[in-house]
Amino acid sequence: MKNQITTVYKQAERFAEITKTAIITGNINRAKKCLALAERLFETGSNETKNAISNVYVFSVSSFMELRNCNISNLFPKSLKAEYIKQINTSGV
Repeated sequence: MKNQITTVYKQAERFAEITKTAIITGNINRAKKCLALAERLFETGSNETKNAISNVYVFSVSSFMELRNCNISNLFPKSLKAEYIKQINTSGV
């Protein structure tokens, strides 16, 4: 079971890297498709999947976008944006 959770988190990490690469290269359509898929996984996935999307994917992609002054509001789907806002409020930033 522990290996499975690690794998889910590693997959979320890799998926975040793919999304960030799409943003860096200016392939916004691909980035939006990645975010839409992450949204679907977040809404319909298992608890482990939801945790991985929230704690790894959303955190990684949103941090990356903030560092590069990208507008998160335009790209993030509804549920992921809500999760992002929840993380910001929890962190006290």
